[in-house]
Amino acid sequence: MRESRPGYAPRRPDRFARRISIVVPAYNEADNIGPLVDKFAEMLSRTRLPAEVILVDDGSDDQTLSVAQQAARRFRWLRVLSHQRNRGLTAALETGFNAARGRYFVFWPADLQYMPEDIPKMIAKLDDGCDVVCGWKQGRYGLKRLVSFIYNMLSRLLFGVKVHDLNSVKAFRREVYYDMPTLQEGWHRYLVVIAAEKGYVVSEVKVKLHKRLHGKSKFGMLRIPIGISDLFSVKYRISFMKKPLLFFGSLGMLLLILGFLVGAGAIYMRVVLHDGYRPLLNLVMLLAFAGIASIGLGFLAESLIYVQEEVGRLRRLEDKIDRLADTFAHFKKQSRGPDRDRKQKREPDSGASRVPQQQ
Repeated sequence: MRESRPGYAPRRPDRFARRISIVVPAYNEADNIGPLVDKFAEMLSRTRLPAEVILVDDGSDDQTLSVAQQAARRFRWLRVLSHQRNRGLTAALETGFNAARGRYFVFWPADLQYMPEDIPKMIAKLDDGCDVVCGWKQGRYGLKRLVSFIYNMLSRLLFGVKVHDLNSVKAFRREVYYDMPTLQEGWHRYLVVIAAEKGYVVSEVKVKLHKRLHGKSKFGMLRIPIGISDLFSVKYRISFMKKPLLFFGSLGMLLLILGFLVGAGAIYMRVVLHDGYRPLLNLVMLLAFAGIASIGLGFLAESLIYVQEEVGRLRRLEDKIDRLADTFAHFKKQSRGPDRDRKQKREPDSGASRVPQQQ
């Protein structure tokens, strides 16, 4: 089955026909697609891994899509999906993962800086019981090395995840992806820390980083402030969104305490020093209203989290029902086969018995 329809992304597969799904987002990587597919063919032929490769063209304006479609005619394990316009790496990954059939998911770039020969050892880590396996880049990569070092250092300080490289290739179990919240653009980098916060076992393996030979890097300096802001946004979501009253309630109580202290100071000035200062009264009112509003916002956020958890529970139940329905339909289709064969065997006999009666 090969799809190249724009935006094709089924929500659930019918059944897990393959064990490994390798998702390859590509944007203007026409010169790299052919060699990359050949590397995948060599690796799959040598290792006999039961895998599919899903290449997602993210609205490229070169020949990436046509080259990928030509390669898909040569290899049955290659599927091609596409976006009408460039939607970003996170959207391309979601399109690929939603269409994947495997028990394990693998994210692999199309720029040939990582070679598919490293995939088997990542899969071996998953077989050993890990839930998420990160690639630890080994090699030179210029300015990005400094940026990556700072990013990974901040990530380890904020999230406590003991891996060296969070922004590299990844392999993880299917359920890890379906247990993720809706990913905003750029949040694919934080899949590991979100998974670790949910209790999944995270590990890493060393992968060799090669020099880019074709195409242009998508890295830009603008990604640095965006990445840092996303980092703190994810930290807020992980640390406080599950218990928002802890954050907003603490902030509200702090504001109320400050209001009480300022009010006590204003009373002391008025009663003891006989020197009133009216702006202090306004400050007390402001702090008190802000504190009460913050606590109320915390209660409101707690209610929203409860609703979100209920919706998630219903979605998991719906997914389980769909899987059971798929399994039932599969067994029903198999059971109809022998009945059809017996019916076909009986039909010639009944027809032969009717012929003499007509004569």
